[in-house]
Amino acid sequence: MTPWVQGALVGLGAGLGLLVVAMRTQAVRRVDLDARLGPYLRDTTPASRLLGRTAVGAPSVTARFLAPLVAGAGRRVDSVLGGSASVRRRLVRAGREPEVDALRAEQVLWGATGLAAGSLVAAAAWWRGAGSAPALAVLALLCGAAGVAGRDWVLTAQATRREQRLLMQFPTVAEMLALAVSAGEGPSAALERVARLSDGELADELRRTLADTRAGASLTTALQALADRTALVPLARFVDGVVVAVERGTPLADVLHAQAQDVREVGQRALMDAAGKKEILMMIPVVFLILPVTVLFAVYPGFAFLRLGL
Repeated sequence: MTPWVQGALVGLGAGLGLLVVAMRTQAVRRVDLDARLGPYLRDTTPASRLLGRTAVGAPSVTARFLAPLVAGAGRRVDSVLGGSASVRRRLVRAGREPEVDALRAEQVLWGATGLAAGSLVAAAAWWRGAGSAPALAVLALLCGAAGVAGRDWVLTAQATRREQRLLMQFPTVAEMLALAVSAGEGPSAALERVARLSDGELADELRRTLADTRAGASLTTALQALADRTALVPLARFVDGVVVAVERGTPLADVLHAQAQDVREVGQRALMDAAGKKEILMMIPVVFLILPVTVLFAVYPGFAFLRLGL
């Protein structure tokens, strides 16, 4: 092969290589519309979760049929029992939405369950011939009424337990607020920090208070709403102290420390009262179990000695 042919082949190969490199570079540099607009749309504020719709499955035919019946029965229960204001207040104390109709519907379901259980027991007793028909019918009705009353009792117990948890968490939260205020933060910033770092029922209430302030309410109004929702005397006194300190400019950290100490003392007094009430119950195993065994151990050797002497 002549030298000029070899040079031509080498030049052709180099040209093809440069052409391939150029095509690959152009392919790499080609940017589509999504890649161009992505950096500008990626940092936009996401839509609020409150505006989103939760995908809920279509209700069944049975649910559609029973929903009006349960709602009507709930209204009848509300008209018979009354006390909607008390129920609404206990729902708020339990941390639920003040929907009386929903609770009445739950009472109807509980009553229907109790009535069904009582009817089964009455049918079994009637099959065995253990009672008369009127007495068994009254038993079934009593079971249904017990179901309705039991749901109301459960609501009261839920509200009481939640208030106890609030009182248990309150001293720690008050101390954290006092530390944050002592470090130089304002009341709103201190509430936001404590609500972010803590967890529990009281932290949820603080987050709701901060949400009220972001919605346009003043801090004092939001704190008063917190005191009204919980209906706890120590927490209401704490809110009053914070409101007075904010309005008059008194040292807020000292107020928070004093309120936390007061709540701890209240908890200690409640513990002592509970111990005093349980004292009689504590004496029952001592008197009826431990004391007889102690007397038996003390008297038995004397009886055994007398028996041996005789």
